[in-house]
Amino acid sequence: MPRTPNILFLFSDQLRGDVFAALGNPVIRTPHFDRLVREGTAFLSAYTPSPECVPARCSMMMGQYPPRTGCYGNGFPWPFDEKETVMAALSRAGYRTHGIGKCHFEPYDTAHELHGFHTRERQEEITGNPERDEYMQYLWANGCKHITDPHGVRGEMYYVPQPAQMPAQHHPTQWVGDRSVSFIRAQENAGDPWFLFSSFVHPHPPFCPPAPWHKLYRDLDVPLPFMPPDCERLHLYINTFQNRYKRRDRGFDLQLVRVMRAYYYACVSFIDFQVGRMLAALEETGQLDNTIILLAADHGELLGDYGCVGKRSYHDAVTRVPLIARHPATFAPGGRCATPVSLVDVAATLLAHSGASLSTHQPDGADIAAIARGAEADRTVFSQLGREGNAIYMAVNRSWKFVYSAPDQRELLFDRVNDPGETKDLAYATWQRSFPWPVAQDAMRQSLAAFLKDAGETAALDGDRLRVYPRKEMPANPDAGMLYQDHPWADQTIPGYTR
Repeated sequence: MPRTPNILFLFSDQLRGDVFAALGNPVIRTPHFDRLVREGTAFLSAYTPSPECVPARCSMMMGQYPPRTGCYGNGFPWPFDEKETVMAALSRAGYRTHGIGKCHFEPYDTAHELHGFHTRERQEEITGNPERDEYMQYLWANGCKHITDPHGVRGEMYYVPQPAQMPAQHHPTQWVGDRSVSFIRAQENAGDPWFLFSSFVHPHPPFCPPAPWHKLYRDLDVPLPFMPPDCERLHLYINTFQNRYKRRDRGFDLQLVRVMRAYYYACVSFIDFQVGRMLAALEETGQLDNTIILLAADHGELLGDYGCVGKRSYHDAVTRVPLIARHPATFAPGGRCATPVSLVDVAATLLAHSGASLSTHQPDGADIAAIARGAEADRTVFSQLGREGNAIYMAVNRSWKFVYSAPDQRELLFDRVNDPGETKDLAYATWQRSFPWPVAQDAMRQSLAAFLKDAGETAALDGDRLRVYPRKEMPANPDAGMLYQDHPWADQTIPGYTR
């Protein structure tokens, strides 16, 4: 009888779905990601349940969409008292569970807790208490106590590409790789199956790869951002809001954006390097083919596309995430699946192949292995960020993407087959009923409304219709809404100069 498979879950923050050379990116160098693509199945229409860190991770680890978790944004708590995480379910089923790197649990004062893992080695992007962050303790022990911004200088420098302040061997990405390799090797002769969540903060901005990786790509190596004609028509309130607080709304410097993209690619390649080390450790310890390997991300990054930066957008650059699965007995090598899937499906997949189950609730998702084998030719997946008048909703199937932005009082519709670049909003384009989009818009709107009603999201609905809220606008003052994110423990006083 085959042994219960181990699970290695490789996870990155803000990793776009188009950063694989093996899936058509002509610039980036990702030999180990590409190996996973060759030896596993790539899900080409994988979407995030929420284009922001905390709600995406909550939905993924609890297996439910935001209307059921109640976690709609980075300021919302995970419902730990009501719902079990998939880590807890695996732990109860006999798995040795370990987390390395960023989890981004909320509420913030519980971020250091285990929440279903047996053990954790913490590395959070905003460190409230460095005494509880193993990576910060590692930096301090290795002569780097002077560093006050371990993941790059934020605030004014948030979207200014910058070399890391520490050498490559102490970089946060290397640390996750080191600790993951150490864990994998320690399990070589373990009797129980294991689950390892290896979670990288990068390539989340600031884009700060270490030397010499910061010169792996030069500005002239990378293409300019995708900016179709009149792309400002596609901007929503959330794009204006993000461009403002990330200091990118007072002129758009394409040269700076090109360097930003080069540094982002370097961050991705440095993660790829760590993945290669983990694959080597699995091979050398004889565990590779008995380990389900998943590679995914919470959301993507605009990187200047459509004249915007950041996450939280509805465009595929943000909402479509990488999802690669490798396990020879489960996923076809070289497989490609175009049926829409979601991070919500991750929990259902892990439960289906581990013998574990959630004790508190049923997951919303489905087993992606069954979907890849043709169990569903098409399906609709959903995404939501925020609530009530701040909310953005999305529904996606093979043919269409439908978006409703409450702050804009606006619906958008994109033809995924004929306009994969999402350049033309077809909502309300009712020149004559023989065109398919009026029917598609109605059908997708009804599908989203039915999903929200079933999930109990009454704030989104007025009867069976999407609720209309007052329109929102950014303050006219161009300095309003700026974001600062300094670490509270960092001493930034300069005697004689600091006020």
